[in-house]
Amino acid sequence: MQINRITKLGLAAAFVALPSLGLAQDEGPVPGVNASTDTVFILNSLLFLVGGFLVFWMAAGFAMLEAGLVRSKNVTMQLTKNIALFSLAAIFYYLIGYNLMYPLGSWSIDGVLSGVWGPGVLEAVGVTADAADDYSYASTGSDFFFQLMFCATTASIVSGTLAERIKLWPFLIFTIVLTAVIYPLQASWKWGGGFLDEAGFLDFAGSTVVHSVGGWAALTGALILGPRLGKYKDGKVHPFPGSNLTLATLGTFILWLGWFGFNGGSQLAMGTVGDVADVSRIFANTNTAAAGGAIIALILTQVLYKKPDLTMTLNGALAGLVSITAEPLTPTLGGATLIGMVGGVIVVFAVPFLDKLKIDDVVGAIPVHLLAGIWGTIAVVFTNSEASLGTQLYSIVVVGIFTVVASAVVWFVLKAVLGLRVDEETEINGLDMAEMGMEAYPEFSKG
Repeated sequence: MQINRITKLGLAAAFVALPSLGLAQDEGPVPGVNASTDTVFILNSLLFLVGGFLVFWMAAGFAMLEAGLVRSKNVTMQLTKNIALFSLAAIFYYLIGYNLMYPLGSWSIDGVLSGVWGPGVLEAVGVTADAADDYSYASTGSDFFFQLMFCATTASIVSGTLAERIKLWPFLIFTIVLTAVIYPLQASWKWGGGFLDEAGFLDFAGSTVVHSVGGWAALTGALILGPRLGKYKDGKVHPFPGSNLTLATLGTFILWLGWFGFNGGSQLAMGTVGDVADVSRIFANTNTAAAGGAIIALILTQVLYKKPDLTMTLNGALAGLVSITAEPLTPTLGGATLIGMVGGVIVVFAVPFLDKLKIDDVVGAIPVHLLAGIWGTIAVVFTNSEASLGTQLYSIVVVGIFTVVASAVVWFVLKAVLGLRVDEETEINGLDMAEMGMEAYPEFSKG
């Protein structure tokens, strides 16, 4: 259903005529004359706006989750990264990413590289039906707002993995490149009507397009950056407990709430009985997948470690959400629960496996967003008869290779020019004072 997104007129894309895409265009109806079209336009735009601000709230969820899972001496840094990355995403997606992501049929390289460059342009103030970019669908502003939130989410995924040892400004520069170029370019291959979409790739709300991209970028950064000091020492893994599990739990519930906008809004239409029924079905499936992921992680950690693990349970819920994101519409409630449960299983076993490989992922974003994202993309074939396993796997590999290579180039350039990692003294004492000059919990001793 994401193919509807290519009908949106981006900024300079206003110069691309819809008839060139073979799409029917309204001849300029007057408000009130075609009430049904007015209603569709209004309701679709409303879905984008409501879904968009729910996904925006996920930015708070990421901030709280990361603040809770890092040590107290690094909390201010994580909070700063999260508000800065969202703000940078908002600016650079507007300047470059939005039109790069939606070529509207105008390609420099057919199906691969957009031919539409430049900042986004909204419809005029007080626009009338005959002047709306796409009166038969939704407002450009609502579409831009909704798509921006997905772009920012991708950057948030990277932040937690690289916590407690990366410098602020190199990370933010990487965020600019990720949100302006890397994410929009690969997203255009599916949601912009590019070659992956033409091949039949199905990714309803972004298990691959959003979550695995953030996961691949995070994994690449973690390999180049290296683990935190003392994390792997004398052949053992030394846990670094988070500073505030209350915040981490709050962050998880906020993310869970935001996901209803993430998946539900991706229906991309609310103008018919069928669309609204589908949105409600997506909400229900999204919710039960998260529950399945949380419960299986709770049970597995009890069995494996003799005590349930809260952080694993939190990440189990998130993995369930990521797993259902590629196809939240077609599964039954039971099927969605099972899909989410597999995501929870992945987290429980992947976290210690990464530690064995000495890949230091502070918040568990790689298992949650990358591995569960891959699983969710594959799981589409079990409930959607239009999905092809070969096409799903092909698309996973294409997006993975592109993201890893592009991210590695940026990370290595930043490492050579600015340096990525703080010095040992700063890392030991905490990034809050050295990098930020303030502490999140000044009345407590450093943890």
